[in-house]
Amino acid sequence: MKLDTVFAPTSLADVPALARAADEIGFAGLWTAETSHDPYLPLALAAEHSERLDLGTSIAVAFPRSPLVHAQIAWDLAAQSRGRFILGLGTQVKGHNERRFGIAWEAPGPRLRELILCIRAIWDCWQNGAKPRFEGTHYRFTLMTPFFNPGPIAHPRIPIWIAGVNTYMLELAGELCEGFHVHPFHSLRYLREALLPEVERGLARGGRTRSDIVLATSAFVIAGDTDEEIARAKEAVRLQLAFYASTRTYARVLATHGWGDTSARLNEKAAKGDWAGMANEITDAMLDVYAVTARWDEVAARVRARYEGLLDRVALYLPFRPGDDAERWRRIVRAFA
Repeated sequence: MKLDTVFAPTSLADVPALARAADEIGFAGLWTAETSHDPYLPLALAAEHSERLDLGTSIAVAFPRSPLVHAQIAWDLAAQSRGRFILGLGTQVKGHNERRFGIAWEAPGPRLRELILCIRAIWDCWQNGAKPRFEGTHYRFTLMTPFFNPGPIAHPRIPIWIAGVNTYMLELAGELCEGFHVHPFHSLRYLREALLPEVERGLARGGRTRSDIVLATSAFVIAGDTDEEIARAKEAVRLQLAFYASTRTYARVLATHGWGDTSARLNEKAAKGDWAGMANEITDAMLDVYAVTARWDEVAARVRARYEGLLDRVALYLPFRPGDDAERWRRIVRAFA
């Protein structure tokens, strides 16, 4: 099992030092997210200032950008990183697409499927000279002139990963994708009873096997060196879980354990901005199901034991800031290795 890390939202000026530190400490990969900053830009710098790390988006929001925009950025990052770039895409949810990005929300599953196929058709055109003739319901690629064609690169086999929670996305990942970002809000029961069987159905549909897809996640960790530190960490994780669980898209993760009614209550409180009330809905029993609680020197062993045989890569749902924590991260990386 590989241990990755996640960039905290930060300025571009900080990226070179963070990338060098992550590379030196020994993480297998480094992921950016589309939150308060663009997910692609930091990876151009990370590619320049690292030698070994896999570099990927977890995730870039799919629909605000056209297939060609995703394809072009990924092509350049694959070349810049000498084949270390992973294109991770996700749909986000309806409210964010319509109200934050200002775009229409329609048929997200089939639309993401087409986006993936169109991106690959564009890459095939650039690398192999294939004619641009992709025509779908949502996307069309039928024109490429020499002036706009970047041409072949040394590492054209760019892995496409997607993220999601529900059946269509899990089956789509199994059928078409090289990897899948398992949402941090998950449980072992959800993985075993829902996610893995649905990914397997997609693999069968695509004539593929489990070895053809990488499953990865960021694990919620409640850690500290003292009981007081663990108690503080517990409240931060409680609030983050409440935030995720308030989105109806993720209701099945709660429903798997018979907590489906909690999702509706959280949604109501989120609409009112009652963040404290939301956190109170996440019980200690839920924390035990959705997070790993341990002293820092036990974290690596607990996380490995939790996911062994289920997932292939894991990061801790904690931002990587080398600074004073560098030696702690080194110990965790060594424990995984």
